[in-house]
Amino acid sequence: MAAVPTPRTAAGRSGLAAILAEPQRALVALDFDGTLAPIVDDPAEARAHPGAVPALSRLAPLLRAVAVVTGRPAEAAVRYSGLDGVEGLHHLTVLGAYGVERWDAATGSLRAAAPPPGVAAVRDELPALLAELAAPPGTWTEDKGRAVAVHTRRTDDPAAAFALLRDPLFALADRHGLVVEPGRMVLELRAPGVDKGAALLDHVREVGATAVLYGGDDLGDLAAFAAVEKLRGEGLPGLLVCSGGGDTDETVPEIAGRADIVVDGPGGVVQLLDALADMLAA
Repeated sequence: MAAVPTPRTAAGRSGLAAILAEPQRALVALDFDGTLAPIVDDPAEARAHPGAVPALSRLAPLLRAVAVVTGRPAEAAVRYSGLDGVEGLHHLTVLGAYGVERWDAATGSLRAAAPPPGVAAVRDELPALLAELAAPPGTWTEDKGRAVAVHTRRTDDPAAAFALLRDPLFALADRHGLVVEPGRMVLELRAPGVDKGAALLDHVREVGATAVLYGGDDLGDLAAFAAVEKLRGEGLPGLLVCSGGGDTDETVPEIAGRADIVVDGPGGVVQLLDALADMLAA
């Protein structure tokens, strides 16, 4: 039986101990892209790691709750992850669009707020702006409904393309009352006041969890990391996991530096979930 890696911080060790001591009061929350699913050039081709759903279905019945917290639309995350109708996941929740959308496995229901008006304006103006900037071939736009993301990963020089577009996209977002969420070779324009941290805090309180594990891989997960740190300060134990290296191609230093445990991409996340399930079932 594999063991969960020892967290490198005292706060992380306390978080893991609390989850192991009272799993029925613990929440495990995970990002999707780069955490449960490998990063791919085309987000529409993303799929959960083959071991992710089996690991979650083993672990979830032992916990208070399980959640996927993602910037993707909730429906897309459910479809790409294969989480719908899986035995053992009846109390799983997908918090999509940074918590603005919600899908509950118990009912299969999807709830979503109306898109902010600024997103439509950005969607209309973006093609002309990219043409004006001479965005290099391979730059492409992903319409997320409540957000618009511009990707540079397919260009010949992704970092240079990212740098070219960064300031103009920040200015475009500001003109329409939006914010920009930078990620790995992607700039996402979305409404302010919504992030993974707020979604996670609300869900922790809703389910009445007394311990939480959060796993993520990119800058958009920093807000969730900060939420766990806030909960720790209030006396609720938490464990932070970074999905880095391995099949994610790269590790985001800001995430790895604040994590209690760093694993090798989605494969490492699956191994951790399986090890946690083994320890709780023993």
